[in-house]
Amino acid sequence: MGELIHATCVMIGGVGIMLRGSSGAGKSDLALRLIDRGAVLIGDDYVEATARDGALHVTVPERIAGLIEVRGVGIVPVPYQASAIVSLVVELPVDPDLEERLPEARQTVIAGISLPIYRLNPRPASTPIKVELLASRLKECSQWTENASCW
Repeated sequence: MGELIHATCVMIGGVGIMLRGSSGAGKSDLALRLIDRGAVLIGDDYVEATARDGALHVTVPERIAGLIEVRGVGIVPVPYQASAIVSLVVELPVDPDLEERLPEARQTVIAGISLPIYRLNPRPASTPIKVELLASRLKECSQWTENASCW
């Protein structure tokens, strides 16, 4: 069994993304907007994370598989993928002013795996597009370098 992480994970164009933040930070809402744009849910609210073969593997606990919390509506089923390799972490700060205008490349370590991390305010309409741009950039980087050092 892996480490239980309080986060929501989605897959965008083959890139696993972990949305991390405190309760009420907007993880599920941002995931819902990303899903509306074509992302696939891995797990909402909690995932199990395991380091394997130098990558961070996440799986959704069976009891919440395919479910997402939609505030004001309730818990609703959506198509999902039971597991993924996460390559990027998006941190959702409680204080939206903590989003950096021109961020420096940063890393975070989860289950012993180092991953790029970006802090984004989840509320603006442009945030799903920003997450997609980060995923696209990561995918492009990994195509021409083995360790995505272009970050």
